[in-house]
Amino acid sequence: MLLTTFLVAALYLGATWQALRLPAAEVAPQKLWIVPAALILHGALLGLQTVQNGALQIGVGEAASLFTGQTALILWLVCLTSPLQSLGIGVYPLAAACVIWPALSPNAGSPVTDWTVALHILFSLLSAGLLTLAAIQALAITVLENILHRPGNLAMARRLPPLQTMERFLFQLIFIGFFLLSLTLLSGMLLNHEEPSQPPTMIVMSFLAWLMFSVLIFGRLRYGWRARTATRWMLTGYVTLVVAYFGSKIVLGAYLP
Repeated sequence: MLLTTFLVAALYLGATWQALRLPAAEVAPQKLWIVPAALILHGALLGLQTVQNGALQIGVGEAASLFTGQTALILWLVCLTSPLQSLGIGVYPLAAACVIWPALSPNAGSPVTDWTVALHILFSLLSAGLLTLAAIQALAITVLENILHRPGNLAMARRLPPLQTMERFLFQLIFIGFFLLSLTLLSGMLLNHEEPSQPPTMIVMSFLAWLMFSVLIFGRLRYGWRARTATRWMLTGYVTLVVAYFGSKIVLGAYLP
């Protein structure tokens, strides 16, 4: 399994190199073959790491590996029709690092056999994957804005997708991620009401992140917030969410989240 783990990491790093070399304006699905190879092997590894004796077991490393793999999958699917492969420069190295994490430091959480808990975990991972990609997209927009304000870097700007395209994709991710985050919090409230298992600090920070994304969406729809304001709210909300998820998980060693 360790050999396969490092093979997957190597494939992700190869995909990073490919993203660096592929022109931003080019949509070339036939050149993106490295990513699906990494995703298939990554999925097989996750199956072996997270399903034990018919029960779902997800530790900190497994959770990070799972949602970064999902982020890589979403990006690859989007790149089949949109010229956003430059985002792979941030996504694929992150996936490479996280796929190694559970192999070097296995720490599976408590077994999960209740389907309602499994559904809650699914919602949380889906929202985390989408919002991780949105956070990387927000960072890319920040970099592009800085480049555009420096005329000497226009050649570098041409290697990135248009700002309008990146903004549109960012808010698509935020809208879907916010919906899934809402389902995560709702299902978490129901589960916590039946059998309290989540620390109050995590619940408060998760709702604080949800509130930040709510303000961001309202600002976009009501006032037309764009790149700079949107990226600040996005990144602040994302950091708050990451601290809520992984901070409590590291401290308690419980299942996600």
